[in-house]
Formats: sequence, structure tokens, C-alpha cells
Amino acid sequence: MAKNRRRGAGAAGRRGHESRVRIIGGAWRRRWLSVADVQGLRPTADALRETLFNWLQPHLPGARVLDLYAGTGALGFEAASRGAQSVLLVERDRRAVARLQQAVEELGASGVEVRCADAARLLEAGPDAAAPFHVVFLDPPFERDLLAPALRTLAGGGWLAPGGRVYVELEAHRDPAEVTGAQWHILRERTAGQARGLLLEPAEPLFCSAPGHSLP
Repeated sequence: MAKNRRRGAGAAGRRGHESRVRIIGGAWRRRWLSVADVQGLRPTADALRETLFNWLQPHLPGARVLDLYAGTGALGFEAASRGAQSVLLVERDRRAVARLQQAVEELGASGVEVRCADAARLLEAGPDAAAPFHVVFLDPPFERDLLAPALRTLAGGGWLAPGGRVYVELEAHRDPAEVTGAQWHILRERTAGQARGLLLEPAEPLFCSAPGHSLP
């Protein structure tokens, strides 16, 4: 998906040059992902990504993960590397999708599915057979104000398993309450550079049944 801003500063290089981002932990530690030559496509900063997966590590083995606005796929592949049972990468830019599919083949990532789709429309359509998810990554472009409506939809039921977590990234200067509202509780928070990462849980517990495990 062509964006003016994607994941915070990372390993993506200058336009027209080959760019890569490294998986930092798990079975594919130190393996590299190629980054599509899409304007503004950048991975989450390594420091923020490492902090995020320290938060999530106890919950990842066996989890079902949804990476919306996947971009480079750095978050989704990192989750798969660290033991997630399945990962769904949602991305609408066909060049980025091609790189994601290439990474699936190169890593032998049988549990990772790449879906070429608009994340907002996918959410509006409602959860499908892949849901509910134990972990959702939500990092849309900053300037398009997509976080708040996406979080409202995710809180509406069916997307998140009981005990599930949602990770969001927003501008460091922005008040998190503008996007989380009263529906989400902030469990963890860290700012790195121009980005703020939040780990969220629903303010009200979910009671829907879900196959597999739920998170403590």
C-alpha cells in the first residue's frame, strides 16, 4: 500500500536502492526481509520492535496473529519467528505483497498467509474463519487517522480472543486517548523517535469462545 509514512525509522534505504529489515529474535533470528520500493515504506524502529516483543514473548507460542497494514511484514514475521501458530499479513500495495510472498517462500513460513486487501475494508466486512486473534498489530500511516475507527471495530467483538492484545503505533506527540477512547486500556507504552507504541487490551473483558489458547 503506497503510504507517505509507514513503520517508524528503520532499515529501509533510499528510494531506488535495495532495502532490508532484519528479524531480531526467534527461529529466523538475523534473517533479512527485502523491503519493497514503495514511497515511505519503513519498518518499526528496532528499539521499539525489541521492546514490543519483550512484552509479547510469553503470549506468542501458539497464538494467532493479525498484522494489519503489514508493509514490510517485520512485525508479523517476527511473531512467527517467535512461535506464533499462524500469522495473517494484510497489505494492499501489490509490490509490497509480492515481497511479503517472497519472504514466505524464502523462510519456509508455512504458518504465514499474505492477503492483498485494504485493511479498513477487511475490518468493515467483519471477522472471518481466521479470527479471533490473540495478537493484532495495527500501524497505519500516521496522517490518515485510521487508528481510532480500526480500534472501534476491533472492540466490537469477534476479532480478538479473550485475553488478546492489540499493538498500535501513533505519532509520539499525540495523546493516546485520542485513538483509544474508553474502549481500550493501555498495558504498556514506549516512545522511540517520532513514534509511540502502545500495547492495549479491551477495557471490558471479552466472553466469546475461541479455539486454542487465550492469553493470561
